[in-house]
Amino acid sequence: MDHHLTPLDVTQLANWKALTEHREAMGEFSMRAAFASDSQRFQRFSLYACGLMLDYSKNLITEQTLELLVKLAEEAQLGDAIRAMFNGQVINASEQRPVLHTALRRPVGDKVFVAGKNIMPDVHQVLQQMTDLVTRLHNGLWRGYSEKVITDVVNIGIGGSFLGPQLVSEALLPFAQKGVRCHYLANVDGSEFRELVSKLSAETTLFIVSSKSFSTLETLKNAQAARAWYLAQGGSEAELHRHFIAVSSNVAAAKAFGIREENVLPMWDWVGGRYSLWSAIGLPIAMSIGISNFKEMLSGAYAMDQHFQSAPFERNIPVLLALLGVWYGDFWGARSQAILPYDYYLRNITDHLQQLDMESNGKSVRQDGSPITAGTGPVIWGGVGCNGQHAYHQLLHQGSQLIPADFIVPVSSYNPVADHHQWLYANCLSQSQALMQGKSRAEAEAELRGKGLPESEVQRLAPHKVIPGNRPSNTLVLERISPRRLGALIAMYEHKVYVQSVLWGVNAFDQWGVELGKELGKNVYSRLTGSDDSQADDGSTQGLIEFFRGRHRG
Repeated sequence: MDHHLTPLDVTQLANWKALTEHREAMGEFSMRAAFASDSQRFQRFSLYACGLMLDYSKNLITEQTLELLVKLAEEAQLGDAIRAMFNGQVINASEQRPVLHTALRRPVGDKVFVAGKNIMPDVHQVLQQMTDLVTRLHNGLWRGYSEKVITDVVNIGIGGSFLGPQLVSEALLPFAQKGVRCHYLANVDGSEFRELVSKLSAETTLFIVSSKSFSTLETLKNAQAARAWYLAQGGSEAELHRHFIAVSSNVAAAKAFGIREENVLPMWDWVGGRYSLWSAIGLPIAMSIGISNFKEMLSGAYAMDQHFQSAPFERNIPVLLALLGVWYGDFWGARSQAILPYDYYLRNITDHLQQLDMESNGKSVRQDGSPITAGTGPVIWGGVGCNGQHAYHQLLHQGSQLIPADFIVPVSSYNPVADHHQWLYANCLSQSQALMQGKSRAEAEAELRGKGLPESEVQRLAPHKVIPGNRPSNTLVLERISPRRLGALIAMYEHKVYVQSVLWGVNAFDQWGVELGKELGKNVYSRLTGSDDSQADDGSTQGLIEFFRGRHRG
């Protein structure tokens, strides 16, 4: 096993102990005071790379904090781990695989070897296959069974075959090619299926079935439902190939479904689902925004890959974000992280980052199978601003938990309406300012006295008006959302997650916890439908099965 797969226990490293002592000494640290005493704090703790500006000055950090965190990363041999991933070493130990989503965005002349074979020609061959499909679609050369042009593309997939592509096609809606609408079908819920197809015509709809195995339950059930709907709407078996294509490793199953072999795009074992939007899984993105914009997104991600590999840790955006996350999770007791995009088109980024982060680092054993003594992945949650300000920001400001937040905002909107965007940007900044600054007891009292309230009322109300402040946040600013900048932003979070996995010693690229529920689901289904008369393993499951069977209608 490679040395980086026999992870160090990070809690035993010298710099972990130094950080523990430093955290004790930081007990009285005030961000508000730090800004008041250092006019250069913003300049010191902000940087710009790959079209992204990161302001991390509103964090519970000093120069010494940063120095210790960077030394921890060096002591944990992060540099070796970064090189190991990009070079194609086997860093997914439990499944004995390399991890090479970064190869999907590398230029054509590069060489990356897996088991002695250069994979880059395969990567670019699939990109060419995608280019051909997208060009035919956009030029009206791909037609349905009645010779009408395709107007709607429905991606059938779940997890990584859904969340990443949905995020990108929504975020880049201003770049959508006229005449092609992109839809997603993920959940095995008949209501979702009915609502979607009620808006579509079988003659002009193309389905993409995205499933590595072509056997994922939800995807297969929805693909079968789409096939039945297409036939019921007047489509024929003979013309099925005009309306279904697949992204899968299982060519035989896709062909048996009725998809032509040349319309089955491959998937590789060295790309995990939640890292796969850069591959043929991103076909619906390319069909929505066009292949040149898709390639621009790849180039933005490649720029972030270069930054991640070459920038010193103290000037490295993904590394800094990862270290700050470890600082709050392991030294300040933070258990969650808020993602707060101030842009309607970025509304799905929280969903994608939930899977990316929680499926990757939601682990409690290290790469070698030993238990972890540090805390691992946080709960990722959040939503679009300003909506959250009238919902859960209250807890961020006055709740008892410390919850670090990432604010994400563009400088310019594609849809300027009066002064809306200025207000949106102002709200983003004021929320992070309020989290940092808070409101002291004295300020609350002065404010109430200023309103002419009697002293008894001032004392009664003041405690409710106190806002602790000193709550950390990062602000990520994009000049405007473009394919290149979005590619860099998503790649940045991918690398952040990997850095944290290295520090904690976990495998960020397997997901065995997801598998157990799938296995048990088959057993429950066979009992629900009566094909298995045996009792469930526990009384609760058995009772719920009986309740369903006694009352189920249709």
